Amino acid sequence: MKISFLLHNGYGIGGTIKTTFNLAGALAERHDVEIVSVLRHRKAPNFALDPRVRMRHLVDLRTETGDPAFQRPAKIFPASEYRYGQYNELTDRRIGECLAELDADVIIGTRPGLNVHLALQGPETAVRVGQEHLTLDNHPPALRNELRRVYPRLDALTTTTNADAEAYRRKMRLPGVRVTALPNSVPEPAIPPADTSARIVVAAGRLVRSKRHELLIRAFAKVVAERPDWQARIYGKGEEEERLRALIHELGLYNNVFLMGAASPIENEWVKGSIAAVTSSFEPFGMTIVEAMRCGLPVVSTDCRYGPAEIIRDGEDGRLVPVGDRDALAAALLDLIRDDELRRTMGAAALANSRRYDPVPVVEQAEALFTGLLEARHARLARARTPLARRLGGALAGGGHTLKDAAFALAASTLRTFRKGQR
Repeated sequence: MKISFLLHNGYGIGGTIKTTFNLAGALAERHDVEIVSVLRHRKAPNFALDPRVRMRHLVDLRTETGDPAFQRPAKIFPASEYRYGQYNELTDRRIGECLAELDADVIIGTRPGLNVHLALQGPETAVRVGQEHLTLDNHPPALRNELRRVYPRLDALTTTTNADAEAYRRKMRLPGVRVTALPNSVPEPAIPPADTSARIVVAAGRLVRSKRHELLIRAFAKVVAERPDWQARIYGKGEEEERLRALIHELGLYNNVFLMGAASPIENEWVKGSIAAVTSSFEPFGMTIVEAMRCGLPVVSTDCRYGPAEIIRDGEDGRLVPVGDRDALAAALLDLIRDDELRRTMGAAALANSRRYDPVPVVEQAEALFTGLLEARHARLARARTPLARRLGGALAGGGHTLKDAAFALAASTLRTFRKGQR
């Protein structure tokens, strides 16, 4: 299959970028994969991209902001979408031109605004899949209304959790759209897992209000009162850095809590710790939870919607505490800090349980989805073009491949033949 991802900015930092790179790289084992980055602001990506995956950009922020169209507001990208301020008439035009020329069997949008472009402008001959990396409930009413209007033109919508998939089925009218959960994948780290002996709690994520790093800092004051030999390391950068630094000094924790800045690859830092902490008030999935578990760390996380409870098995490979509860967070951390054997046991369970997020099972799920959608699209095209259907039936009789490979190859061949006939 030829698979294209439509991504906001593949040169930035964020969970959507990382999981897109992960999925694209895993799919590239068997398929022709590219990433179309709408924006580009630097020479090289922050995250490592599999060399088999091509990435190209549509608008270069280093050289094209002077274009008059860049100064005019976007008309297709929805105004109610969080990133609207970064889109304009130029991005509208470049995205539309890209989709019109894209010779892909499957096109995947990776955020609501780009899914709108895909639904409205994606080629009819391609399978169009919208990905949701936030949640339906997180979107403002105006955006939900816009999605309700255009999403029925998609072939499928994937969410990162079962809870969010159910919310879309229950609250949105999407007839004919396959709605399913497709979790983010995290490759197995190339380094040995943590041995949980270090006296370090690790947290990672953007330094923004929704991540609630100040909750960890305040909870750690209680940890330090009992165990002053432990420290917390917080990795990431963002608008809250100075406020968090001031809080550390206010609480006298400058010898125990450290803002470490951004780190990539983060796996090298997870394995230096013994416990991971996630204190978000909202977590659509929880990439950092899976990353930490894949490095053998038990995770203490707030039980926020939607992701943590679908990843962590409370009491087995980590702990879930109420959102915003500093005392519960401190108590859960101290339970693990006091008990070396509990940390080891939970860390081993975290390592084992996190394998369900390996790219292999996630890619198998994605391939099954794409294959089913391609076959359904092929059936519709075959009904419309009977001679082509007879020819494809002959190709199927020829054999020579595994059933899955034949399905991929034949469906892709049919779509490309159909495209040529339309030109």
